[in-house]
Amino acid sequence: MPEVESARAVIERSGLGRKIVDVDDSDSYVCRPHPPGQIRDALVGRELTVAHRRGKSMWCDTGDDGPELGIHLGMSGKIVIADPDGGEVDGGDYWEGRRKPGDYRWSRFALSFADGGRLLLVDPRRLGRVRLDPPVEALGPDAATVTPAQFRAALARGTAPVKARLLDQESIAGIGNLLADQILWAARLNPGRRVDALTPEDVDRLLRATRSAVRAAVKGGGVHTLKVIPYRKAGGHCPRDGAPMAVSQVGGRTSWWCSLEQPLNG
Repeated sequence: MPEVESARAVIERSGLGRKIVDVDDSDSYVCRPHPPGQIRDALVGRELTVAHRRGKSMWCDTGDDGPELGIHLGMSGKIVIADPDGGEVDGGDYWEGRRKPGDYRWSRFALSFADGGRLLLVDPRRLGRVRLDPPVEALGPDAATVTPAQFRAALARGTAPVKARLLDQESIAGIGNLLADQILWAARLNPGRRVDALTPEDVDRLLRATRSAVRAAVKGGGVHTLKVIPYRKAGGHCPRDGAPMAVSQVGGRTSWWCSLEQPLNG
C-alpha cells in the first residue's frame, strides 16, 4: 500500500489535466479482460482528473463522465511520467533488477499526452493490471484511515488466523505480506493466533501497530524500510530481543515472527 500511495501521488502531481491522445493497451494479459484497443477507445480525448487509492488499489477519474481507469501495480510495477524526450520527470523512485532511468523495455501500458509526455506502467515481472471501472466497492476500509470501530469489526468474526484476516482486502484494504509481519511483530502477536482468541487489548495493540507501520512505510518509501523486514530470513534474529526468527506458512503466505515474544498461545 505505501508503494501504491507513492504511485498515486506521482499521477496527482504530474499526470492530471493532460489530454490523452493515444493509449498503448496492446498487452492483453495486463489489460485483461479488455481486448487491445478497448481501453484506448474509451480514453482518447479525455483527461485524468482525480487519482484515488484505497488499500493496494488505485484508480483515476476521467473527464466528461468517462470510465474510471484502474491501475494495479502488482509486485514490481511503478508509475513513471516521461517528458517528450523520454526523460523521467516523476516516479521511478526505486527499482528491482537492472532497470535504469529512461529504460522502458518493461512498459506494459502507456498514456500519451497532447504535450508529448507519457504516463507509463513499467513492470518487469508483468504482475500489474489495468482495467476500466475496477470493482473497488468490494474493498474494506483503507488501512491508513481505518477507524477503531471498523478495525474491531474486521477482527470480530470467524476463526481465521489473525494474519490471514489482516491480508483479507475485503476486511481491511492495503495490508500485504511484509506489512502484516511488521504489524504482528510490533504488536507481539503470533500470525497464527485465531481472531476469536484475541482480547480487546490485543486488538488495540494491533490497531496502534497498523497505524505506526503504515506511517513509517509511507515516510520511508516502502515496506522494505520497516524494522523487522531485514530479519525475515534463514538465520535471522529478532532486532528487539535477539531471539531466532521463526517461519511457517500462515494463510498460504510465508510468515516470520519472533520465537520468544510471539508465541502462538501467548
